[in-house]
Amino acid sequence: MTYYLYHIPGKKIGVTRDLYKRVTQTQGYKPSEYEVLDQSDDIDYISDREIELQKSFGYRRDTKLYKNLFKMKINVTEQTTTFPVPLTKLRDRMHDQLGLTWKTEFGKILLCNKLADWISNNALISRYNSDRSYVYNKALWEAFNEINSLESLQQQFKPGTTEKTNHQLSDIGLNHFDLIRAWAAERGIYEKGNSHTQYVKLQEEAGELAKALLNKDKPEIQDAIGDIVVVLTNLAYLEGITIEECIESAYAEIANRKGKMINGTFVKEVYEKEVL
Repeated sequence: MTYYLYHIPGKKIGVTRDLYKRVTQTQGYKPSEYEVLDQSDDIDYISDREIELQKSFGYRRDTKLYKNLFKMKINVTEQTTTFPVPLTKLRDRMHDQLGLTWKTEFGKILLCNKLADWISNNALISRYNSDRSYVYNKALWEAFNEINSLESLQQQFKPGTTEKTNHQLSDIGLNHFDLIRAWAAERGIYEKGNSHTQYVKLQEEAGELAKALLNKDKPEIQDAIGDIVVVLTNLAYLEGITIEECIESAYAEIANRKGKMINGTFVKEVYEKEVL
């Protein structure tokens, strides 16, 4: 598959697999009105090159690499999970796909930092295609459960961990949601609590936020929003999902949503007539 790095002078630099459909049909530019700066079959190269040229030409840089706009197409069979990536590039691509989910016969898998490392360390080269790699589903499921067990979360929580920088957290495979879950596990919230009590807690924190907003108290607003995120993280975990998965699902829903601002609220296109 070939990826084309195109340039619409004075407008933008982008990447596409179909110049006619993406640039001419969708954006309305004739072939004479744009140029192809580069092309490659390597999505990693073309993704980095796009950002490099956007910076060089003075355009706004994309917040996400092109390769991260698409979910990896994983092939799951009864025995294995196969990734469309050679073993040499698997670690980087796994970490690019954090939050990705797929189902095996043992259950649903959610890709986190630690699991990405486990996959990279345990994957094998496909015997049918050297550009693919795979892991065995049973071993993958055992690793997933071990990484996400209460015991594992409790072990991750150590005094002073919350003081670590974002870079340090990344180095040990944690993010702030991991720390919240570890904090909650260490305090028995998951073993002794339930989603109903967390929902009540959510309403309490929403009330605190309302009070802070009315008083225009910025420190309290920040504190209340943070507390709400903590409660939502725990509520999701108690329901057998993760806050990352919820965010990913919500963003996928709104990413291409169209509408306009009405009385200070963004109203999606499908409901505009009803509101007006």
